[in-house]
Amino acid sequence: MRWPLAISTRRRPLLFVLLIALYTIPRTFSSRLVTLDTVEIFTTHEWFAKPTVAFRCNGANKTYLPDVTEAHTPYTFKGEESWQPLTELPEKKCKRCGLYEEGTFKPDAVFDEWEMCSSDFKGGKYTRFKEGQFNATFLCPNCTASTGHGNPRPSEDLETKKTSIAVIIIASVLASVLVVTALFGGFKYWQKKKRERDQVRFLKLFEEGDDLEDELGLSNEF
Repeated sequence: MRWPLAISTRRRPLLFVLLIALYTIPRTFSSRLVTLDTVEIFTTHEWFAKPTVAFRCNGANKTYLPDVTEAHTPYTFKGEESWQPLTELPEKKCKRCGLYEEGTFKPDAVFDEWEMCSSDFKGGKYTRFKEGQFNATFLCPNCTASTGHGNPRPSEDLETKKTSIAVIIIASVLASVLVVTALFGGFKYWQKKKRERDQVRFLKLFEEGDDLEDELGLSNEF
């Protein structure tokens, strides 16, 4: 029987899409997105205007913090602001990042520049303090502090279990879709072949009936 091959050929685009989805699921769950939780600046570098504060990592564009306009004022964020997240961290490499005040007639002033690493986050939180400049707290739920060669922390185990369960559920759903699609395609193919066989059988019976009439001399003569 050749119909399974025909079905698999027609379903190749669907299979390709499903494989891509399965490949990207773990990356979606493990993304290390950094958001700003709180910040307070202790000084400003513009004399006659409100400060324009921005965050930037090397190789990325500036992220402006439009709400931060006053010194000695704590600001708290939800992580849902239009300018969030600030950046995404690699698993085993750091990024050179900094907090700046944009200058109107002079180069940007630097509050501080530092290496931001995934391992800096403890319990998904990292605080950066620069005396006389600022105090900020960053959040990254999927960033974990380095634990050496010991056993992984409970939060890491929980995250791994959640990811595994999600992958199993989605894989099961996709497999079910493939099975149903294959069965439906096979049924339609079987119906088509059955109709073709019935047509051939009917034509054959019709031809045999004509031959029998000719042999018995029962054909109509006009």
